[in-house]
Amino acid sequence: MGLQIESWDNYTFRDLLIKVKFGESIEDLQTCRLLLRQYIPTGLSVDPYELASLQERNITEAMMVSENFNIEAPNYLSKESEVLIYARQDSQCIDCFQAFLPVHYRYHRPHSKDGETFIVVNNPELLMYCDQEFPILKCWAQSEVTAPCALNSKDICQWNNMKYKSVYKNVTLQVPVGLTIHTSLVCSVTLLITILCSTLILVAVFKYGHFSL
Repeated sequence: MGLQIESWDNYTFRDLLIKVKFGESIEDLQTCRLLLRQYIPTGLSVDPYELASLQERNITEAMMVSENFNIEAPNYLSKESEVLIYARQDSQCIDCFQAFLPVHYRYHRPHSKDGETFIVVNNPELLMYCDQEFPILKCWAQSEVTAPCALNSKDICQWNNMKYKSVYKNVTLQVPVGLTIHTSLVCSVTLLITILCSTLILVAVFKYGHFSL
């Protein structure tokens, strides 16, 4: 059984695509469910409102486990978060599952020299639950984990935490960050633009606004 993680750029966010392929032939795999417990490092965030929208459109099934999660917090004020992703069987591969999770960059402190930083996304835990027993799966199981049987379900199942061979050790994301030497320039330009825009707004209000006493 192998696991493959892929990701691709889309400006400020990336999509984490996780693929699982069973190396052994297992009959009636349709009776099994696969759950991925992914830990999101402090340099990234997951938008719970975006997850809800994707669920409504039947694109992915994922839920935030971490409480008091602040999507606006910068990297240095955030904590590692936990997401449960319910994988789906691949229609083009009889013994394959795949899961999809959009992630976003958090704000990072500017650096003095290097204009980039790296974020390591560790491989997820692979949890599996089957309606019937398969002897070969017991060989792969390490322990049992309690988790909801399905998304938005109150039923709790005992999932098997499975051993697997990963195609990639970990996923490393390269994130551009600001430089401290640009602080004065950025502040000056920002202040000038703010004053200019405020002035234009005031001129428009006094020119086209209607005032009554």
